[in-house]
Amino acid sequence: MYEEHYPYIRECIRLAQEAKRNGNHPFGSILVHNGEILLKAQNAVNTYNDLSQHPESILAVTGASKYDADFLADCTLYASTEPCAMCSGAIYWSGIGRVVFACSNARLREFASGGLTLTCRQVFQSGTRPIEVIGSIFEDEAAQVHVGFWK
Repeated sequence: MYEEHYPYIRECIRLAQEAKRNGNHPFGSILVHNGEILLKAQNAVNTYNDLSQHPESILAVTGASKYDADFLADCTLYASTEPCAMCSGAIYWSGIGRVVFACSNARLREFASGGLTLTCRQVFQSGTRPIEVIGSIFEDEAAQVHVGFWK
């Protein structure tokens, strides 16, 4: 049922592993249009000492600066972990039409305490524009990148 999303989710998990190796939080995302990967990002919070450098936020801002809202409405943002409330807001305002994620926020809380408990679905439902959400896909695999990172 979700097979079309598998390669993109696996790429996000790979990016999350790379972010972790680079000393950042283990998150990765890609922006896809009609099967073509347009943009990739990994978490860069520690690299830039900037809490807004989540990959989903980076892609939403970069995507909105490169593409118009009609184009982004046909795009899918894939994420290794469900977008947080900040990133969900950026995704909403950018005009991206679909989000597919691997590890849920609920599962992430098994490893990392704190943070907002809003799901991306809850954030999107509070807006007037619908955004399709699919996930969790490969949640166990995606959760493994968080093992041992959060203290």
